[in-house]
Amino acid sequence: MSNFSRNILETKIRILLKIYNILEYLNSFMLKIGRNLAWIAIFLMVIVILLQVFFRYVLNNALPWPDELARFLMLWMTGFIAPSAYRWGGFVSIEMLPQLLPKFLENMLIIFLLVLSLTILLIGFQLGLQHIKIGWIFNSSSLKVPLDLIGGEQKSIKLAWMYMSLPVGIFLLILVNIELILKKIILTFNTEINLPIDKNKEHLGV
Repeated sequence: MSNFSRNILETKIRILLKIYNILEYLNSFMLKIGRNLAWIAIFLMVIVILLQVFFRYVLNNALPWPDELARFLMLWMTGFIAPSAYRWGGFVSIEMLPQLLPKFLENMLIIFLLVLSLTILLIGFQLGLQHIKIGWIFNSSSLKVPLDLIGGEQKSIKLAWMYMSLPVGIFLLILVNIELILKKIILTFNTEINLPIDKNKEHLGV
């Protein structure tokens, strides 16, 4: 590689690195919030399930809303926590083939798979937005806002609030996916560069 070509490559890597640093910081901030919200959702889900168990098996009078509320919380918990799992390599993957290839080809294969994943996520995001539109038409069968407590009437919750968990989670996955693509490209063409480390991952021992 000539000096001119090498300088162009180094310039492009520096540009990608600046973009990566911004995206890495943004993702770290948003995913930390997402994990905290996921813990809250898990806590509330456990409380709701235990409440239903008590009413069903102790008082023999099951409540109509805990089952659906638990599903509501589970969907949002998944949407908030999945991007962190994806970022930390927590999803199931087959690594045998890439490990059999030379390092450069291994990186190229991983980049290709990440781009393919990004394409699928973009399609899923679009479908998720369409699903929300349908959700504004239908009401939850049991979840209602208890406005009667303040003198109003109970108002059914639209299913769109539940369906929003899909595009929100996918949007975060898209940002993580782009970060992983940039990271792999940078490390492929500059193996000596030191990229930021997710301190939350180290703290959790992941």
